[in-house]
Amino acid sequence: MKRIVILTGSELRHVFFRKYTALSNGVHVINSYCEGLEKSLGNFVAKNGLANDVRSKHLLARERSENDFFGLFVDNTADNSHPVFLPKGEVNNRAYAQTIIDSNPDLLIAYGCSIIREPLLSAFRGRFLNVHLGLSPYYRGSGTNYWPLVNGEPEYVGATFMYIDSGIDTGEIIHQVRANYSWGDTPSQIGNRLIVEMSRLCRSIIINFDNLERMPPLPRPVHERVYKRKDYTEESVAALYRNFEAGLIDTYLNEEASRCEKVPICSNPALEMGQR
Repeated sequence: MKRIVILTGSELRHVFFRKYTALSNGVHVINSYCEGLEKSLGNFVAKNGLANDVRSKHLLARERSENDFFGLFVDNTADNSHPVFLPKGEVNNRAYAQTIIDSNPDLLIAYGCSIIREPLLSAFRGRFLNVHLGLSPYYRGSGTNYWPLVNGEPEYVGATFMYIDSGIDTGEIIHQVRANYSWGDTPSQIGNRLIVEMSRLCRSIIINFDNLERMPPLPRPVHERVYKRKDYTEESVAALYRNFEAGLIDTYLNEEASRCEKVPICSNPALEMGQR
């Protein structure tokens, strides 16, 4: 039995992740520290008077899709994740950090929380995993599964499990998974399907943690792509939907094998799972 602490957010995808993980055989969640929505992208758009532009419409579509994927599960399953709710950014508060350290978990799992700082970084070195929705080192920062679709590169959409460090999505990679696509997908459907698969894989990584192999680092990309929240412009959303209307996913499905071959990812043999 692995005793873990989860550091996460409070959007529906985060609630799904912590509740699903806490229901897993072989996993005991001591506590989940759930940061609030004060600094979420949706609130940022709303506070800046952008409620009626395409950015807000895209976020509303994402929210509705999350409810389609996760709402029934979240509303009808037990919550064994022992949530502790706190304001955004407070996960690094010394009092919370000390409580986490004193609980002495086998592993810490970060998904959708603030950037982690000391003393948590040092206290759990080698036992602190970051779940990054994106494929490092190719895309880092904010919206790392949004920007590949804006840029017409579906092969770069995925999830990365890594040991956390002080950088932004720069830790040693444990395992990666690429998104699966189907004809007619919307951006939100792609992302939510990936979150389901990511959650399943994370459970497997936790249970099999002691058998994980060290993975050789991927080659650094020639052009580093690091995005920030301020890059989320109306034009970028318009470009995203133009790509989908122009058949981005159909084109990708026809070229999937050759395109993925040019973008290597890490697959940890200890998980014994097929990976493209």
